[in-house]
Amino acid sequence: MKLKLLTWDVKDTLLRLRLPVGQQYQAEAKSRGLQVNPTALEASFREVYRNHWRLFPNYGLSQGMTSHRWWLDVVSQTFRLSGIQDEKILQPLAERLYQDFSTAEYWEVLPGAREALQGCGELGLKMAVISNFDRRLEDILRLVGLDGHFDFVLTSERAGVAKPDVGIFHKALKLGDVLPQCAVHVGDNLVNDYKAARHAGMFSLLFQRRLMADVPSDHLIQSLDQLVPRLQGTMK
Repeated sequence: MKLKLLTWDVKDTLLRLRLPVGQQYQAEAKSRGLQVNPTALEASFREVYRNHWRLFPNYGLSQGMTSHRWWLDVVSQTFRLSGIQDEKILQPLAERLYQDFSTAEYWEVLPGAREALQGCGELGLKMAVISNFDRRLEDILRLVGLDGHFDFVLTSERAGVAKPDVGIFHKALKLGDVLPQCAVHVGDNLVNDYKAARHAGMFSLLFQRRLMADVPSDHLIQSLDQLVPRLQGTMK
């Protein structure tokens, strides 16, 4: 197999939040004189996010929403569920957090990510991003200094379809002008990354620190420094 394209997931593969969402939200609320428990905020956020994605998948794009509006609703409802009901406070608070999560201050590059990207580039592979992120991702990648590694960034908002739908992978293959058997995807989610890419005809590697019964050991990387040697073995 002649590999030509390597696509990456981003969140928890290349980037992660510096602090849990509940702590980030609590800090912003506290700066406005509000007292909210960060654990309660974390639980509320997870519930609201899950329900909102189910009701309005992929940021509600097919239902006429924008990702900006989608996130403002998620943040506001998270605080409502945690006991904050004042709409005059909620809207500017939600807007502030939306903007804050667009900055490098809230994100950090995972250990080994820069070295892995550099090493993969030296293998001569074209690289790209496939992520269920919104339009802010390209700015975030630029702010953390990773954007230069990628030929293109394909978010689910841009693609109009989200992982695990194989459509987003097909769009990436078209953008990269490569056949599925010449492409490999790396990500941390068993369904959205590992299985979905394989359903699209690509090779894939799962980035997980723990062994998984339904993933062959040679399809698993437990640290990013294992990626380049694994790809070199695949390319031989």
